[in-house]
Amino acid sequence: MKILKRSLIALLLVIGAIVYLNYPKLTIISGYASKNMASGVFVANRTAASLTQNDNNVPLIELAETEVDTQQKWASASVYGLMNRKAIYREGLGTVLVNDDYNEREAIPMPVRVQKLDTIPYPYGQANPIDSIFVDVDVNQLNKAVASAFENPETQKTRTVLILYKGHLLAEKYVDGFTKNTPILGWSMTKSVLATCFGTLEHQGKSDMSWPAPITEWEKDERKDITLDHLLRMQSGLEWDEDYSKISDVTQMLFLDTDMTQAQRTKKSIAKPTEIWNYSSGTTNLLSGILRQQFRSHQEYLDYPYVSFIDKIGMYSMILEADIAGNYVGSSYSWASTRDWARFGQLYLDKGFWNGEQIFSPKWVKYITEPTLHSDGKYGAHFWLNANGKYPDVPKDLFSCNGYQGQYVFVIPSKNLVVVRTGLAEDPDFDVNSFLSAIVKSIQ
Repeated sequence: MKILKRSLIALLLVIGAIVYLNYPKLTIISGYASKNMASGVFVANRTAASLTQNDNNVPLIELAETEVDTQQKWASASVYGLMNRKAIYREGLGTVLVNDDYNEREAIPMPVRVQKLDTIPYPYGQANPIDSIFVDVDVNQLNKAVASAFENPETQKTRTVLILYKGHLLAEKYVDGFTKNTPILGWSMTKSVLATCFGTLEHQGKSDMSWPAPITEWEKDERKDITLDHLLRMQSGLEWDEDYSKISDVTQMLFLDTDMTQAQRTKKSIAKPTEIWNYSSGTTNLLSGILRQQFRSHQEYLDYPYVSFIDKIGMYSMILEADIAGNYVGSSYSWASTRDWARFGQLYLDKGFWNGEQIFSPKWVKYITEPTLHSDGKYGAHFWLNANGKYPDVPKDLFSCNGYQGQYVFVIPSKNLVVVRTGLAEDPDFDVNSFLSAIVKSIQ
């Protein structure tokens, strides 16, 4: 009996220590757990059990206990009963963490989607891909490269892989529980999606990246010199802390803010534009707010990403999630199937040309792949680059969309390749260089 009491006391002390040391983080832990659970269930149509066992089974987040209401479409989470957070599903807008500002009676419009049936083979249409044989492709080598991504599931944690070559499906593989139709959270790959809206606007003659950012509060101070280009290149010189281990600028924005477009907007300058490179999710959400300013109505803003390119190229599985104020969370929250993420890569490989229509200018691809000053050749304009040889055995013209936990859309123009890999681990647990170099070597 004494041993049992001592064990219980020890357990309570351990729990107490965990809560004490991490109390400021509890809102992040429960917020992340509830948001991830709600989106996983109601956007990706996965089971709560699978999400608990895999996606939320990471340090600290695993402390949260979640509850799901499939009728009312919400999920909540708390840590030992503390800091309960709730995320709700809104049709067409994904899920959102609610706070005291949330008014469930306030109706927010949902984007209008246009989905057309066609007989064009994937990736350019909705029909089944055609069987393609290329004499310059070593199929055995390619299959080994794909298989290598799944060899160590406990470490690599790869979920899906898909390869397009010259606009043809060469290979795809999925772990149990995932299919060609399963939406995958892109995390920061969303930044590249949001940036593409500015590429289409520029192509339509409605925007120019050299224009000053249209922020009234900046017009009378040093921030007046910040352009759209500076924002897209993460070189605005604005203060920002992208630290996910504590209550920081980024975690405050993602887990507490009502309007996520304001977080970067209110920051002071710590350097002149172009003097420093500072990766900032707040900058992308500021750009989402700037995008909204381009339209007369909220409805037009919500429709625009889908009208301008998402639905045009058949990415019908894609969902852009919005904050409480109805702004797209361009920094982090978009979902699409692996096949649709590959369509996005193919659009860039084809320099914006899709089924007879130029969706954005070929010059846009040159723009987003131009290395940004002070980024050590690893960043362009909301896309990552291999210009500095980060992946030494892969062509340096590679550019990519990268997301948390190893979500990738790689575009390699010199090899006519688009490679998508999704999962729950990134470098070094998942060796990107070895994976990609094996694929590249299979193309003679």
